[in-house]
Amino acid sequence: MKTLLIVAFLGVILYNLGAGLYYMLVDNGSSTRTVWALTRRIGFSVGLIVLVMVGIATGWIEPHGVG
Repeated sequence: MKTLLIVAFLGVILYNLGAGLYYMLVDNGSSTRTVWALTRRIGFSVGLIVLVMVGIATGWIEPHGVG
């Protein structure tokens, strides 16, 4: 369940990044859709970081060393 939640967050982040790129190419500076898509991406990225931090603090996610 936790892996699915993290992957879903990453999917939403990638979608908003792609939407920002698309709007940047299509709108030609006539709207603020690019800014809002990238702002949502940043918000979801910060949300994912907070979710992982809370998961580690509560023991829901167990960090492991590299190697």
